[in-house]
Amino acid sequence: MQDSSRFDREFLKTALALANQAEVTHLLYIADTPIAAAELRGRRARKKLLYAVTSDVISAELIAKKERAVVIPAYDYSRTERVKMAVVSALSQGFFQEGDLVLCLTGRIGRQVDTMMQMRIGGSLDDRVAIEGVKLGDEFNSQVVDALIQLALQIGQEGFEGHPIGTIICIGDHTAVLETSRQLTINPFQGLSEAERNVLDPKIREAIKNFSVLDGAFIIREDGVVLAAGRYLSSKDDDVKIPLGLGARHAAAAGITATTKCISMVVSQTSGAVRLFKDGNIVLELHQTARRT
Repeated sequence: MQDSSRFDREFLKTALALANQAEVTHLLYIADTPIAAAELRGRRARKKLLYAVTSDVISAELIAKKERAVVIPAYDYSRTERVKMAVVSALSQGFFQEGDLVLCLTGRIGRQVDTMMQMRIGGSLDDRVAIEGVKLGDEFNSQVVDALIQLALQIGQEGFEGHPIGTIICIGDHTAVLETSRQLTINPFQGLSEAERNVLDPKIREAIKNFSVLDGAFIIREDGVVLAAGRYLSSKDDDVKIPLGLGARHAAAAGITATTKCISMVVSQTSGAVRLFKDGNIVLELHQTARRT
């Protein structure tokens, strides 16, 4: 056990030494236990540090200590998925810029960090996910998109009452999306004031989770106001190609983003994976390592 602890300390010291390098713009530390102050004393890495934690309480404590922090869902993702989620959250909140070199430290949830990755913002995390893809344009509210990505991950991981469910969430260009879709069932958000149906309100996000059992898509305005649930997306584009193995829900999401200026998120009922579409293409893909039963 002593050898393991000594090795963990040496691993962290090596990572901090690398983070001191002038080429490194940010040190992204994905863990709920912060780095000991003694380890950071006198290091340039101290000013580059950004924490990604799984609790608003931990985030608030770090911010109160003048640290930078973002919050990611508290699910047991693989190490690569945890890095993806943390980078998406940091990008959406403006911490990272094009060309930044980020040194990422992570591990399994609740355990010591044991993995180090470097990435250049605007490059690729892997062959299927380009971080450039989450730069969606000034018309989209980054807080709304970030909240909906985390909500989609929750839906994919938790399902509804233990049963896996899938859904589509369309954001932006709402007039065109409504014109090319139709209502499948009663719209549960009709009649509510705009202040009562914004996804930045946790109560509305919880309502979306519950209404995800309905067939059809959610239509959400750029500022987060939910306009409808249970919409059938009738817009199609024969030129849009989706990867083999993805079904009608993904085809509908790809089609609507190819024919309008919206973006769409799909939660896969089969796997719980979340895919973000723009211009008919997948620009972000996040997978679950486990689902609740």
